[in-house]
Amino acid sequence: DELTGGISNDKIKAMSDGPKKTAVEAELKKLNEAYDAYTNKVISSCVVSDRVYISSIADGNKRSGPLTVGFGGNPTKIGPEFSFGLSMAQKLDGPILLIKTSWGGKSINYDFRPPSAGAYTLNDKQKEAKNAADIRKNAGLNWRMMNEAIGEVLKDLKKYHPAYDATVGHEMAGFVWFQGFNDQFSDEFRENYRDVMVHFIKDVRKEYDTPDMPFVIGVLGTNMTKEGVDKNAVSVAQREAAKAPEFKDNVTSVESYQVYDLGARAVYDKGWAKNFAVWRAIGSDRPYHYLGSGTFFARLGDSFATAMAELIGKQKK
Repeated sequence: DELTGGISNDKIKAMSDGPKKTAVEAELKKLNEAYDAYTNKVISSCVVSDRVYISSIADGNKRSGPLTVGFGGNPTKIGPEFSFGLSMAQKLDGPILLIKTSWGGKSINYDFRPPSAGAYTLNDKQKEAKNAADIRKNAGLNWRMMNEAIGEVLKDLKKYHPAYDATVGHEMAGFVWFQGFNDQFSDEFRENYRDVMVHFIKDVRKEYDTPDMPFVIGVLGTNMTKEGVDKNAVSVAQREAAKAPEFKDNVTSVESYQVYDLGARAVYDKGWAKNFAVWRAIGSDRPYHYLGSGTFFARLGDSFATAMAELIGKQKK
């Protein structure tokens, strides 16, 4: 592509082994190293909050400390937590601690299944499997892991936020849920999503004795447009759960498609490997992870914060 003088991964793969290919690979390595150095320079210039701290557990990336870049998919990435925390700091007084749990490839119907949703029903294939007992036992595993991670932090808040004052205590001020992709591929999961989501919200509140804790649902937006999202059964179920009568004024949904990075998608669709330099600047992942777009996650986190602040404001009236 233009920014790499015509060098691309696709072109290198098509070349025959030899001195010319070796030279091109060396040049691409040099370009990647230069870009990595630039990326690290950008990261080092990003804000490190002195008021918002975070404890985060994800696939292969467990970290705690002041909120900054690095609490996303790996230590160089962000998720919605970055702008969410910074935005909440502008809307609320006092120290803020975020507890983030995120594991890829999980469903709410099975992996995050809450207790009040009842026992998971194995499908015919699972019933016949040799590990049927394990499948049954592991239903709700991520629900349990999530609460274990939260409980670990709550037991020693001073460890996770230096401004914690035991004489003042703490408040579980809100919960943000952003998930749904892996519930799309089963009729049962799609059809049950709304009800399981309602159970999830109620069980979280029961777990932490917060009957009206503000709850924000990020609506699955991988379909990119309103028309596409309106046809997605999981997205629709998330909206419906937020509108349940018992959740009036304390649960809301946020449309992630509204902040989707269409520019990054255009580069991805054109062929990210053929436009490698441009792609490295704006994306880093597949569409099911919203292209790993920092623009998307920065916008989304701010949208979550706006919605959360509105719910908190309603409770204070």
